[in-house]
Amino acid sequence: MSLKNNTKYSELYNEKGEKLSPILPENVKNYLIDIDGTICDDIPNEEPERMSTALHYPDALEIINKWYDEGHIITYFTSRTEAHRKITEAWLNKKGFKYHGLLMGKPRGGNYHWIDNHIVKATRFRGKFTDLVIETKEIEVFKD
Repeated sequence: MSLKNNTKYSELYNEKGEKLSPILPENVKNYLIDIDGTICDDIPNEEPERMSTALHYPDALEIINKWYDEGHIITYFTSRTEAHRKITEAWLNKKGFKYHGLLMGKPRGGNYHWIDNHIVKATRFRGKFTDLVIETKEIEVFKD
């Protein structure tokens, strides 16, 4: 199985030999990136007329396109609704953001807690895109 950028999935099997969901190679990251307030001005769904003229963050464009060019998977995951898809895609393309997918309808309100059977790493955006660095932080995990 491959993606548009020719990244190959690694196939996994359980102890009974049954196929499991495939995973990306360790050197490929699967970035899920918010739009409003993360790569551009924060615009609420209630004011869609502002979406086509939103100012993008140049550092976000530079870093995200670099990640794309390095072979990472870029998917925008936004609280905008399906009704906003066309205007969002047009804006991303007009501004030059490279990406593989666009997921609409992320729950609004923040305080996200993602539970998954795959490794999840989270990075809170705090105003500037730069290369990522490794730091040790306290996290919540399931008790054994």
